[in-house]
Amino acid sequence: MSRPDRRHALPVVIVGGLHADARRAAVARLLADVPGSAVLHHDLATATAGTVVRTVRDATGVLSAGEAPLVNDCACCALREDLVPELVRLSEAGGTPPAVVELWDSVEPKAMAEVVTAGGFTVTGVVTAVDPALVLPYLGNGDDLAEGGLAAAATDQRTVADTFARQLEYASVLALAESLPGSPEADDEDRELLTQLHPTARRVPIDHGNPAGAPASFPAPDPSSHSSGPGASELARAALAGFDVEAAAAAQHPACALLPAEADAYGVATLVWHRRRPFHPERLYAALEDLTCAAARSRGRFWLAGKGDTLLHWDAAGGALCVESAGPWLASLPDAAWELVPPVRRAAAALDWHPEHGDRCQHLVFTSPGLDRDGLERLLESCLLTDAEYAAGQAAWERLPPAFDTLLEV
Repeated sequence: MSRPDRRHALPVVIVGGLHADARRAAVARLLADVPGSAVLHHDLATATAGTVVRTVRDATGVLSAGEAPLVNDCACCALREDLVPELVRLSEAGGTPPAVVELWDSVEPKAMAEVVTAGGFTVTGVVTAVDPALVLPYLGNGDDLAEGGLAAAATDQRTVADTFARQLEYASVLALAESLPGSPEADDEDRELLTQLHPTARRVPIDHGNPAGAPASFPAPDPSSHSSGPGASELARAALAGFDVEAAAAAQHPACALLPAEADAYGVATLVWHRRRPFHPERLYAALEDLTCAAARSRGRFWLAGKGDTLLHWDAAGGALCVESAGPWLASLPDAAWELVPPVRRAAAALDWHPEHGDRCQHLVFTSPGLDRDGLERLLESCLLTDAEYAAGQAAWERLPPAFDTLLEV
């Protein structure tokens, strides 16, 4: 991604999440805690009328409003086009930092963080606001976004579950909004599921209390907390602590993803399954439905016999699985091509290098309440090549039925 010639002093905090009430509570808390901060929000729900409605507000209410036309019939594209110019306008107006970009429900923070950074701004934090009691229901929701009016474009084929998973796993900060009106009470299992899904995130509770006289949507500023330093709320400090966009992207890439570790607590378990033998394409294909439904969330990379050059990405949530090529295994590249590979990718491969197979491996992670670890492991093991199949070698593997060709659109 090219860098702009000019860097802007205005820091930017990105707050997103499908849990709209939790997101609004997090934004309100930031407005109340950080002096002079303003929120920029693009409402994509108006896309059916051909525009995206933009508002800028502070802790007292709306400061300005406008519209941005759709770009190629795409509301999210309109957001991309309008976001940086609006941040530039806020910066040049001399507003007190930071600017809080509140994303619309289904907008994913990764793309927007990269747009903001490419526009010359520094992202100090990416916050996904979460109601812990709703994590499992959303991870289990395989409905298309379009069915709930949450699609960002006419061609948007994402589901609630996969969108929520990406919002959750990209953020450096999870703002926890418990006991929201109309929401069920969260329990230890809900909180543990959230912890295992994203163990490296900073989890920060949101204080919902409104100071006296404050409107419900925008808590009045508290002079004692008007600082991003020690006097600020934990959420404000976390949101301004810093964010590395390139490292965050690497942590999500299938080849070097920072996946959860083994865990088992409060009825929630995470199984990390790592093997050095390829899958048999037919047996794995036949087991896909059972493997996909075995856990609320599963992800990782895998090696398929007959496709020894291709690193395959496994991404499942809501009972639906996405399998796609994530480029070549490094072991399949000529030495000269390694210089073109990002250092983080080379480092990840070196940590997991096998003298015969290089970085080719199975590395899948399954997280769920009530996970049947033993049954899942048996099913996964049954999909690997047998000793005889493995001993037959690469030439024999290439003759195995291409069961995944349709799924991979070969």
